Amino acid sequence: MKIKIKKYKKVQSTNDIALKLINQNVSEPTLITTETQTKGRGRVGKKWISKNGNLFISLLFKYDPKKINFKQFAILNAFLVKNVISKITLKKIKIKWPNDLLFNEKKFCGILQEVIKFDKFDYLIVGIGLNTNIAPINKSFKSTSLKNILDKKINNQKILKKFIITYEKFLKEKNKLSFSDLKKKYTKI
Repeated sequence: MKIKIKKYKKVQSTNDIALKLINQNVSEPTLITTETQTKGRGRVGKKWISKNGNLFISLLFKYDPKKINFKQFAILNAFLVKNVISKITLKKIKIKWPNDLLFNEKKFCGILQEVIKFDKFDYLIVGIGLNTNIAPINKSFKSTSLKNILDKKINNQKILKKFIITYEKFLKEKNKLSFSDLKKKYTKI
């Protein structure tokens, strides 16, 4: 299933753009990415510190909560993101449930899922903040970046392509396979 790509220079939040697109009747799977995010969001109203040079994306798609529910998608999305990162590093990446990726107990990725109902359909928005080149300073927890983990500058466009390929494959499969089959397939790492 092809994903439509929308690139921006600067937005408040990629998830906010996804919400606007759904309300404008965009129903095909769409990935939003930006160079600068001024009001990134985390779970339960927390702020995601968005430093220029990092990767910020949101993916929106229709979903059937009777087939795969919100919590099941949280599990699948954590593993999908981990799979993308594992393609560029052999380092041990840990999932801190339900929505963070850690390396050596330092956070470098956060995932924010949101659901919206529009025109009789359910949409899932998956926001991903990935510290690729800069580790923001946060008083609540230690953070790192892929650049620190791999000791080299990260090309965000290459990682973005890996996300697109991974999610296009997943979106084709999500309508054909059960949650347990998808979980088996994507949790092999």
